[in-house]
Amino acid sequence: MSEDPDLDLELVPAPADKYLSMVLLVDDQMMICEAVRRALAGQPELDFHYCTNPLDAIRIANETKPTVILQDLVMPGMDGLDLVREYRQNPATQSVPVIVLSAKEEPAIKGEAFNAGANDYLVKLPDRIELIARIRYHTRAYLDHVQRNQAYRALRESQRQLIKANLELERLTRIDGLTSLGNRRYFDEYLSLEWMRGRRRQTPVSLLMIDVDNFKRYNDSYGHLAGDEALKRVARAIQDSLSRATDLAARFGGEEFVAVLVNGSETGANQIAEKMLQAVRDLQIPHGEGCVTISIGVANALPGEENSAGELLHNADQALFRAKMKGRDQVVSYESLGEKKE
Repeated sequence: MSEDPDLDLELVPAPADKYLSMVLLVDDQMMICEAVRRALAGQPELDFHYCTNPLDAIRIANETKPTVILQDLVMPGMDGLDLVREYRQNPATQSVPVIVLSAKEEPAIKGEAFNAGANDYLVKLPDRIELIARIRYHTRAYLDHVQRNQAYRALRESQRQLIKANLELERLTRIDGLTSLGNRRYFDEYLSLEWMRGRRRQTPVSLLMIDVDNFKRYNDSYGHLAGDEALKRVARAIQDSLSRATDLAARFGGEEFVAVLVNGSETGANQIAEKMLQAVRDLQIPHGEGCVTISIGVANALPGEENSAGELLHNADQALFRAKMKGRDQVVSYESLGEKKE
């Protein structure tokens, strides 16, 4: 016991229920990673990291020091159960709870998962409330275990620093600072991955190219601070118009936005675009004699050898151009254009 009682108090570990959870998801499907990220968003005690390459899972687990690992069973290059066994052989992860995610609810598969060393089993995508509850339960059990040894304090400080670094990295590489939507870099990555996935599974991809009408005139009239506030409100209306966790809204640049819709029809994409159009009208942001509006170009395609994600983006941009030429504040589908390729 030191002579300074305050120093002794500092050396006492914080209770486990005051500790942040570091959740590591290992799944090769980008849309699953995005869906889980959104499910955990808004939970201040849950920090999230994902790995889409199973061959990097052990290395990333060693770096991130997770309190819970969400592990997909079926991935290219490695069987999920083999990876669970590797966690149990790795000193840094041998005690970390592993929740297996599977597309099937089969007792035989469950038995194999538990025999390999899994702590829990969920059919993906699980209910958001259940997923959060199980993550919290396993985190608490793990941290109660970790608190019993001297490594807890070192882990706590290491994780605090990592969370700080991860938040900054996420802000720089994925999130647009003004609107909090995905940024251009993240959009490019997401579209590329979902295009490749759509090509493998033969499922369509839709793209919405969105532009705020006469925005330069708005900035000239109301100032750039008001312009920034208007962009924030429009971005929120666009995001709120998306109905699925796998849909992504991002800021393309300036007053332009994009939305990626996976495994949906052209009709469905047009309906979402019309919903966005009305949502922005409903904001009633004054602009001259009217209000702020948007124009949207919609393109839908089935990925294949004869087309590309870049072509889909070009088509959506062409449709947006036509929407603006026709008077703005409307949706135009590339499928309806006369220059559409046969």
